Amino acid sequence: MSATFKPLVFSGVQPTGNLHLGNYLGAIRKFVALQEQHDCIFCVVDMHSITAQLVHDDLKAQTRSIAAAFIASGIDPVKHIVFNQSAVPGHAELAWIFNCVARIGWMNRMTQFKDKAGKDRENASLGLLAYPSLMAADILVYRATHVPVGDDQKQHLELTRDIAQKFNIDFSGRIRDAGVGVDMMVGEEKVSGFFPMTEPLIDGPAPRVMSLRDGSKKMSKSDPSDLSRINLDDDADTIAKKIRKAKTDPAPLPDTLEELEGRPEAQNLLGIYAALSDRTRKDVLEEYAGQQFSVFKPALVELAVSVLAPITGEMKRLMDDPTHIDGILKDGSARANVIAEKTMKDVREIIGFL
Repeated sequence: MSATFKPLVFSGVQPTGNLHLGNYLGAIRKFVALQEQHDCIFCVVDMHSITAQLVHDDLKAQTRSIAAAFIASGIDPVKHIVFNQSAVPGHAELAWIFNCVARIGWMNRMTQFKDKAGKDRENASLGLLAYPSLMAADILVYRATHVPVGDDQKQHLELTRDIAQKFNIDFSGRIRDAGVGVDMMVGEEKVSGFFPMTEPLIDGPAPRVMSLRDGSKKMSKSDPSDLSRINLDDDADTIAKKIRKAKTDPAPLPDTLEELEGRPEAQNLLGIYAALSDRTRKDVLEEYAGQQFSVFKPALVELAVSVLAPITGEMKRLMDDPTHIDGILKDGSARANVIAEKTMKDVREIIGFL
């Protein structure tokens, strides 16, 4: 019986709509940094994409686009694993088992289901309700120890831990007999656990990127106005146009961060500049204090284009060669499946499936 779980990071992105600047700064750029110090699995979670919307115009192209964004941003698909979720059967198999581990009351408490289902919950898909079980399976089919999460996924990670704990407790004896677990404490009880208690991986505060048209709302793929976001596949002219048209107020940038209170659009543009330049908002403000947005916006355009243009160019090159992307995903899926199938072989033995 092993003493500890092997450290492993898992993260996934849904292939729904164009990735935008908020996705890059809040997630993908952090993935690139994580791979320098951790073994990582990066997944395009295409099965999740059909929970709220069953029919997509071109799910294959959207899946390739996420993979292209990963690679163009600097993720190494050779040293780490990049694949699409539906290509590894263990995700769905373990999700069904976790549907039987999780309690209906746990699912009903998930705030994201309430938000997405709205008032007409009876008409929401069962997949949307069971989404957190699939997310738990995504993580635990690799027995991943860490997951980078944003605020909107913390509750789902807590549920993943609840599912892992219940499975470990319910099957502790069989896990011990099979010799595939790790001794762990649950309260004051020592059990043999098969699944780790996955921890959130927080590497400093993620920049909160807001809409370019409304500084009180997060930048979103679903916003009907394309001017509200900078997409990762926008060219330089489009990026410049969107920043020039970004909503601001008539006052110049102030001397202190405290004076930005009540000015959400100014805060947002300053935050974007700081994140893209790897500086603090305070440092950026000291440089541009007293300047009008007619001066600040061109500087932001120049910075955004310099950071994003190489990614956009590489994404376009990759998307123009779908066979190459498909090859990367196929290789990643094969490598992911080796890990997942080892987990599922043990899970079937623990449960008693013949």
